[in-house]
Amino acid sequence: MSTSGSDATPPGLTPEKQTIRAAQYVRMSTEHQQYSTLNQQDVILEYAEKRGFKIVKTYADQGKSGLNVAGRNALRQLITDVQENRADFDVILVYDVSRWGRFQDADESAYYEHTCKKNGIEVHYCAEQFENDGGPTSTIIKSVKRAMAAEYSRELSSKVFKGQCRLIELGYRQGGPPGYGLRRMLVDMNGHPKCQLDQGEQKSLQTDRVILVPGPDTEVNNVNWIYQLFVKEGKRESEIASILNEKEILTDLGRQWNRGTVSQVLTNEKYIGNNVFNRTSFKLKKKHVRNSPEMWIRADGVFEAIVPPEIYYQAQGILQERNRKFTNDELILRLKALSEKHDLLSAALIDATEDIPTSSTYRSRFGSMINAYKLAGYIPDRNYQYLEINRHLRSLYPNLIEDVKQKLDTVGAVVTHDSTTDLLLINNEYSASMVLSRCKPTAAGSLRWRINMTNRVMPDITILARMDSANSMISDFYLLPMMDISESKLLLCETNGVYLDTYQFNDLEYFTKLAAREKLRW
Repeated sequence: MSTSGSDATPPGLTPEKQTIRAAQYVRMSTEHQQYSTLNQQDVILEYAEKRGFKIVKTYADQGKSGLNVAGRNALRQLITDVQENRADFDVILVYDVSRWGRFQDADESAYYEHTCKKNGIEVHYCAEQFENDGGPTSTIIKSVKRAMAAEYSRELSSKVFKGQCRLIELGYRQGGPPGYGLRRMLVDMNGHPKCQLDQGEQKSLQTDRVILVPGPDTEVNNVNWIYQLFVKEGKRESEIASILNEKEILTDLGRQWNRGTVSQVLTNEKYIGNNVFNRTSFKLKKKHVRNSPEMWIRADGVFEAIVPPEIYYQAQGILQERNRKFTNDELILRLKALSEKHDLLSAALIDATEDIPTSSTYRSRFGSMINAYKLAGYIPDRNYQYLEINRHLRSLYPNLIEDVKQKLDTVGAVVTHDSTTDLLLINNEYSASMVLSRCKPTAAGSLRWRINMTNRVMPDITILARMDSANSMISDFYLLPMMDISESKLLLCETNGVYLDTYQFNDLEYFTKLAAREKLRW
């Protein structure tokens, strides 16, 4: 977010000297709540007054990690303003080197500062004991501090990971939905049960922990039925999904079953009471990595099992035997044979075909479905990148919904999430839906975003999140009220005129404030 200040001189007065216009950048990370943005601003203001600077603009990133620039909309906007000569200031004031960023590559931090200097704007670190004058002393000290800031994040990551592993070994759950047939139970520091946590609910006390417990008897019986169909009756996952859907049994997310959701029930060790962690890693904001089994952290038999272990291991034996017989070459040959039968391949088609492993097997073996398609000689009509982008957007969506719910919760709003329609009901007064729109460059290089305003759920506000040109992160938001948007389909450009750009925002702070409660004074 950014806010501008006024620098007008009162009529009849002449400033004694020309003040230097300055912008301040402040960041509060979740690891350092004591470094509040207000405290940073106090130090920056004192520094500015001593140097004759006048702060005319503020760029603030609230609750953002400094590991990279992703998600730090204010810093990105600052750099963009500087690069595009929209900056109406001459210097940038920052609390210290670590507030600028804890980039794991110290050169990245230097790059952003260099970008500012190249465009004639200096960066000042107000709480540091050195002058950022470009001399050898400041250069050396900055390099050391950047390395120290990065090392702090690495050490913190290591400590957090060790703490998580310790909790796993003690039998506590570390995040994630419980899954069909299970529920999350909140326990106190002595292990005594307190209450079950509903979907979206989180613990409020740091000393409390979460364990998994059996869910309703109906769900527990259905889980065991799935295992019986698979182990005893020899049903395939897609057949089991069809049986469940015919009986109108829904998943834990209120959706219909498919081959993948049945597979999750058949392969997850939590159903026999095992606590497994570190299957994948996403450390220091780097890419997700699938870890080998020897790297997994586990504690066996710490939860109450809802599936007999002997039935579970029989299911694993069937699955391993089925997948073991396929070499990489055999997988590609089967995929190639499938492409010869169908004009269009998709993950859904692969998952529905009985004599071929699941699409997740192909992603695991070859890195992505795109790589597997290439090896099989299949060239889809649509662009490769389109498929990867859509998969990326689908992975972003649930995290974005949770982020919105948490933001609303911080202002005291009551939020209900309908898992069937994905509508958010806020304060029982109005509804909102979230839409992610990918960026499509035209042949001329202009950027376009398409959105379909569905009439099926009719939200009061549609939150449109526009992706950046690389479709890697969200660039901005549009809050589109149903009463003002009559078109069923919208095509957005980089600028869209006052009719649409009135609803454009850099973040969701305004949307969050709409839900805040205020006490009336009489």
